[in-house]
Amino acid sequence: MTLTQLRYIVAIADAGLNITLAADNVHATQSGISKQLKQLEGELGFQVFTRRGKSLDAVTPAGAQVLERARTILHEARNIRALAANLREEAQGELSMATTHTQARFVLPEAIARLKQHYPELNVHIRPQGEGRIIGLFESGEVDLVIVSTSGLAPEGGIAVPLFRWYRRAVVPQGHPLAKLGRPLRIEDLAAHPLVSYESSLQPESSLRRAFSAADLIPRIACTSADADLIKTYVLAGLGVGILAEMAITPADTRELVTLDIDTLLPVCTSWMVLRRDHVLRSYVAQFARLVAPQIDEAELRRVVAGNAQPNWPAPPLWSELQQRHVRRTVNRAA
Repeated sequence: MTLTQLRYIVAIADAGLNITLAADNVHATQSGISKQLKQLEGELGFQVFTRRGKSLDAVTPAGAQVLERARTILHEARNIRALAANLREEAQGELSMATTHTQARFVLPEAIARLKQHYPELNVHIRPQGEGRIIGLFESGEVDLVIVSTSGLAPEGGIAVPLFRWYRRAVVPQGHPLAKLGRPLRIEDLAAHPLVSYESSLQPESSLRRAFSAADLIPRIACTSADADLIKTYVLAGLGVGILAEMAITPADTRELVTLDIDTLLPVCTSWMVLRRDHVLRSYVAQFARLVAPQIDEAELRRVVAGNAQPNWPAPPLWSELQQRHVRRTVNRAA
C-alpha cells in the first residue's frame, strides 16, 4: 500500500467515481489510476468500489472505511511535509487559491507581489470563480485556501479568518439622472432603474434582494457578471446602474463614471480567508494572510489552524481604513 494509491482512491471518490476526471485532478493517466486501484484492492482482499460493466458504480461499505482512513493518512502526510518545509525554512512551494474576480483583480495583486519578494521561488496559482464555485473547490481539495465574501455569517467548510469589511457602491455614467439628485440615494431610486450587478444578485437569498424585499420592492436585474470590470463596461453601454464592491472602483473610472454612496441601503460585507482545519500552516500562507489583513497575528493564526487554540480574531477593519494606512505607509517611505 502506498500514499499514491490512497491519493488515487480519494481522488476517485471526490470525482464522483469518474476515473477520467480523477486522473485529470491528480495529473495522472486513467490507465495508471486503474492499475493502482487494482493493485490496492488485490492487497486489501476486497473491493473499494463496486463495478457496473467497465465503470465504477458505488463505494463498498469496506471501501468507505478505507477512504475515511486514507483521508486521515493523506492529511497527516501533508502536515509532515509542511512541518519539515517550515523547519528547513524552505522558500519553495505551491500556493493555490480560489477567489472572486473582484478580489483577484483589485485586492490581491499587491499582497502577492510582496509575498513573492520574500518567497521568489513560490508558485502562486489563482483561480477566479463565481461565488457559488469557490467553497466547492476548497472542499474537493483542489485549492489550498479560498477568499470569499459574505454579508452575514462566516462561511463554513474550514477555519474562516475575517480579513476586512467593505461596502458596495452604485456607479452610473456621467449625466445619469441619479448623479443629479443632490441627495442621498434611497432604495426606491435603485428600484426605478435596471441594475447591472454580480451573479450572486440572482440568488433569492442575496443581500441585495433581501434589502429590496424589506422595502416591498423587486430589483430589476438587467445584466450580471462575475467580473467587476465587465459590470462597469455594461454600465457605460447603458444597460443600467452598476452595483459593485468599493474595491473595484479605481481613480481611472471617475473619468466616465460617477460613484454613488449606498452604504445605508445594503449591508456591509466581510471578506474571509478560509483555511483547512488541523493543518500545519506553511510560513508563506501565514505571511500572505498578514499581508492581506495586517491585524492578524501570525502566531495566533498558526495555533488556531493547528487546532491548539480557539479563534479570537480582531475586528476586521474597513477596506477604506486599510487603504488609508497604505497611503500613509507609502508617504512615509517616500519621505
